[in-house]
Amino acid sequence: METEFERLFGEDENMILRNKLFLLLLLSAFYSASAQPKPFHNLQFSSIPTRWDEGIPLGNGILGALIWQKENELRFSLDNVFLWDDRPMPKIDSLDFNMVQQKLAANDYRSIQQLGDEPYEANPAPTKIPGAALEINIAAYGKVKTASLDLATAIAHIEWESGTRMESFISASGNAGLFHFYDLDKEFELELIPPAYQQLDPGKGGNSVQGQGLEQLGYKQGKLTKTITAAGIHQTYFQKCFGKTAYQVTVFYKIKGRQVDGYWTIQWITDLSLFKENKRIDSGRATHLTWWKKYWNASSLSVPDSTIEKQYYRELYKFGSVARSFTPPISLQAIWTADNGRLPPWKGDLHHDLNTQLSYWPGYTANHLELTAGYTNWLWKTRVTNRKWTKQYFEVEGINVPGVTTISGAAMGGWIQYSMSPTTIAWLAQHVYWQYKFSLDPNFLKNTCYPYFKDAERYLTAMLKQDKNGQLQLPLSSSPEIHDNDARAWFTTMTNYDLALLKSFYSYCVEVYTLNKDQRLNLVEITLLQLPDFAVNEKGLSVAKGEDQQGSHRHLSPYMAIYPMQLLDIHKPADSTIINNSVRWIEKLGTREWCGYSFSWMASVYAKALESKKALQMLQIFASNFVSTNSFHLNGDQRNGEYSSYTYRPFTLEGNFAFAQGLHEILLQCQDGVVSVFPALPEEWKDVYFNDLRTMDAFLVSAQRSNGINRSVKIRATQDATLTCRLPFRHYSISGMKTNTLKEYNGVISQKMKKGQVMIFTNLD
Repeated sequence: METEFERLFGEDENMILRNKLFLLLLLSAFYSASAQPKPFHNLQFSSIPTRWDEGIPLGNGILGALIWQKENELRFSLDNVFLWDDRPMPKIDSLDFNMVQQKLAANDYRSIQQLGDEPYEANPAPTKIPGAALEINIAAYGKVKTASLDLATAIAHIEWESGTRMESFISASGNAGLFHFYDLDKEFELELIPPAYQQLDPGKGGNSVQGQGLEQLGYKQGKLTKTITAAGIHQTYFQKCFGKTAYQVTVFYKIKGRQVDGYWTIQWITDLSLFKENKRIDSGRATHLTWWKKYWNASSLSVPDSTIEKQYYRELYKFGSVARSFTPPISLQAIWTADNGRLPPWKGDLHHDLNTQLSYWPGYTANHLELTAGYTNWLWKTRVTNRKWTKQYFEVEGINVPGVTTISGAAMGGWIQYSMSPTTIAWLAQHVYWQYKFSLDPNFLKNTCYPYFKDAERYLTAMLKQDKNGQLQLPLSSSPEIHDNDARAWFTTMTNYDLALLKSFYSYCVEVYTLNKDQRLNLVEITLLQLPDFAVNEKGLSVAKGEDQQGSHRHLSPYMAIYPMQLLDIHKPADSTIINNSVRWIEKLGTREWCGYSFSWMASVYAKALESKKALQMLQIFASNFVSTNSFHLNGDQRNGEYSSYTYRPFTLEGNFAFAQGLHEILLQCQDGVVSVFPALPEEWKDVYFNDLRTMDAFLVSAQRSNGINRSVKIRATQDATLTCRLPFRHYSISGMKTNTLKEYNGVISQKMKKGQVMIFTNLD
């Protein structure tokens, strides 16, 4: 069906030229259209899910819930992001980087594994811990008619054929979850179910992937109370945890005829001696709906692939559910801790060798900087802890961050090549840089980005030493997770993983130091020049000099220079050869050892290679094979190993969010300051649009394509900046801003813009 836009402006360029004002008004109306998700994006079930990792997910960054059915009970698995057993990991402080080097040289890496890795597997804590559950007996309610999650409002709905209805949400800006039952014709029964902290592990021990038994934490089972008054029914569960910490779950509900109204909340207690019950419940429906409406209006998109578009909106829903500026970073499961009688997979910790990084990728482009700020705020908050660890482990000043941490930033160990990598800080600093670069916030630059970079640069520069050729090297290098935890995982020459991180860090540092007139600028520029070249051959990027990637591997660490560091540019002939050879070699090695996140990450790599069909294929494989019915990333191939030999189902979030970024990279890219609109659009996508996706230098970009023709691009400056853009058409008219200073060279335009200025480019071909 012909749209109003096409009817008026399809091919009549003369009218466009005669009536630019009218064009501007119409395009402005088009681009300001509602960005709320559509009904077909919603989660829809014909019955209530019967597994916790398939449950209907609700969240507000602090509180989380999964709604599912366990036997005859409707179960709400309750969580709070701060529920952590943050006890120190045994033996970690007895290890340092010099010791690692000495033991490697003595061919005694086994002793290092005993100190750095085995405690992670042997000890149940530190770890994320579960909260509790609500169970409502629904045996008498009859058959379920529908169960759904409305993404636009973040409200879950269930309706039974008997007429009974339930709705539930977690207040987006409050401190409680709400539930309502309507048209009940049977007695309402609700029980608060605490975790079985003293029940023997049903899995007989388990491991870090399966999750260890809760009884291994050594907690004494908490106290459950229930009070019935005229006001309603009040239940609490109080659980003492490690040290002075504890938590309390509170549930209240009132039965009014055939209706039940209730709420729940979880209060985390950092010091029992100071505990005072929080009796103020903030759960307003109006503020909840306002928050989500604002969230969805920040950006939107539409593509002619319903599977991809649905998965995208479900990823953005999850991002809005788990991220806030004042919460810890998105951990492996965030606010949806496993509800299976065990601890969560990999302890639900903060993995910084890809998991937290990938989880925040889509937030910048989707125009949610208020939520990505949670990552950088946490890095800033934990910098004292990280400085102390850096001094203890690496014996230099400055700051690095352990690759696997607790909620407080403390080291947890694991495979130390990655959990104690010398370069983790360089990847985390990219997010600090992005928080500035996507906003151009001068206060953030001065008060956070610049001092954080100074700390990181001080550490990294101290770690680098000149070799006999005058090039800088690390004492030991690695590439996640090549050779896993074997001694061979350490390299004496720098891997392309570490090189990509260091080259990007020092490039960012040059910009940050220039803007702040730092006297170490010259040193940083020299350091950048003294870093070795990437190890490259006819197969593209190697793991390191003298070692090619030899088999299929889940982590794309050797290819960091392509994405996300974006140090290689497909538009440059020499770089193009490296990129093309690299992706051909990845294809030859195959996907048998990939996890779900590998596919969603590879979508961005293909998009950077401008291989649109293959980027799209990666997204399609992820959405069809590696997600649960509720859209959760389950790591393994859920279609009996069609694409991967991994067929297990531990739930983690980074693959979900990398998927959303993969679609962003198909639609909009920004590299070396050049914005590219529709850079990797599949030819078969004839009708596409996106509104207010954000680029570096703080531009909001919108674009529309219909009937296979790129129609228009709208760009708004949110700060004073110079726009450099590669448009998806050759001939255009400009509306919205008068300019006689626009420059164009080789298909790239350049224009200085003031904050608030808007330019609309309309295709004349």
